[in-house]
Amino acid sequence: MKSGLNVGYILLISLVAAFGGFLFGYDTAVVSGAIGFLKSHFRLSAELTGWAASSVLVGCMFGAIFGGPVGDRLGRKASLFLCAALFAVSSAASAVPATLGQFAWARFAGGLAIGAASILSPIYIAEISPEKIRGRLVALYQLAIVMGILMVFFMNLQIQRLGDEAWNVEQGWRWMFGSLVLPSVAFGVLLAFVPESPRWLMKAGLEGRALEILERIGGPENAAREIVEIRGALAQEEGRWMELLTAYRRPLVLGALLAVFSQFSGINTVMYYAPEIFKASGAGRDSAFAQTVTVGAVNLLFTFVAIAFVDRAGRRVLLIIGTAVQAAALFVVGLLFGRGGPGWMLLAGVLCFVAAFAMAMGPVSWIVNSEIFPTKLRGRAMSVSIFLLWLACFIVSQTFPMLLEAAGPSRTFWVYSGLSLLSMVFVILWIPETKGRTLEEIEASWRK
Repeated sequence: MKSGLNVGYILLISLVAAFGGFLFGYDTAVVSGAIGFLKSHFRLSAELTGWAASSVLVGCMFGAIFGGPVGDRLGRKASLFLCAALFAVSSAASAVPATLGQFAWARFAGGLAIGAASILSPIYIAEISPEKIRGRLVALYQLAIVMGILMVFFMNLQIQRLGDEAWNVEQGWRWMFGSLVLPSVAFGVLLAFVPESPRWLMKAGLEGRALEILERIGGPENAAREIVEIRGALAQEEGRWMELLTAYRRPLVLGALLAVFSQFSGINTVMYYAPEIFKASGAGRDSAFAQTVTVGAVNLLFTFVAIAFVDRAGRRVLLIIGTAVQAAALFVVGLLFGRGGPGWMLLAGVLCFVAAFAMAMGPVSWIVNSEIFPTKLRGRAMSVSIFLLWLACFIVSQTFPMLLEAAGPSRTFWVYSGLSLLSMVFVILWIPETKGRTLEEIEASWRK
């Protein structure tokens, strides 16, 4: 990039936006530590256990539907403020329910925030990032997600150690859900210090403000060039939903399928049910929670691999390698469950799967979806794509306890292995490379 690039400023505002990913990871994974205690507290069947874990995902779907259009109308920054408020309210409400129904509604509210933030945070980062470091900056969002997951796994471990089984069944899970209130408030405070997306400001007709932000990000020369490119891209767009089904049908289909395949890998069976999986292999309660923290640590470590290589090796290479390793690791996990392998081998298989997902499909599916849609339609297009991601996540999370009960763990993990293999084939055949290209260049490629 040219010398005017203000890397420190770009990194700072990207990290604030990525905080939405931290809350996303924390709020979705908190249920992993609580689900066993919730099952006992409310005396849940396999179907209702799945509902307790996945009710948040229904909210995620609605948040994804409305998050993009709200972000297009109110701006990325104002919409993220609303997400911060919803996170705080939902966390407090999830800690005090008297019935499963009340709990599900509270989790639904949190899902609205997660679904909206899962669109708005990566869009914001992509729209303020220079093309040569955009992949790494958007990957910060995934890094924040896995940091949130690791943090809540650690918090769950510490909370369940505060009392015995009976205390955790009555009170422990409540503290797990309530622990998100303070980080949610902190997110809202930090958002006050970041600018609005310059591309959204351009779309809203506020070119002067957009120019000021672009100059602070990349200097006057880069800002002048980007203003011309953004103006040209917006002039060619009408921003109608129908365009997603005509001129931009291909990126919509590719982005949506990539998002769906990321969830059909079964990653959230580990993130939402890890302690129960490890208990099923013979681990005690405290050991199962400690192994879950290890899962979170590996998830975090290998996200750094994605950040290091996504703008060097490219999106496709990481996706192909990652999905291949996912398929192999899940197949081995299924074998170990079937043959009664030792607990350490099962843990190693799960960690290998998590590492492969964290270095590829986890962050790269978000990166590609934040890049491939035109500016004026980006919010709406990502709403469709991420809605389907959360729908796929809901299906997997809701059916996992039932699959375990009906088919057993071996066949369950083999299903996810086959889907990971199918996702690798999809990437090889259809996903284009987007590294090193501006958002406007990617957009223009779909019109050719």
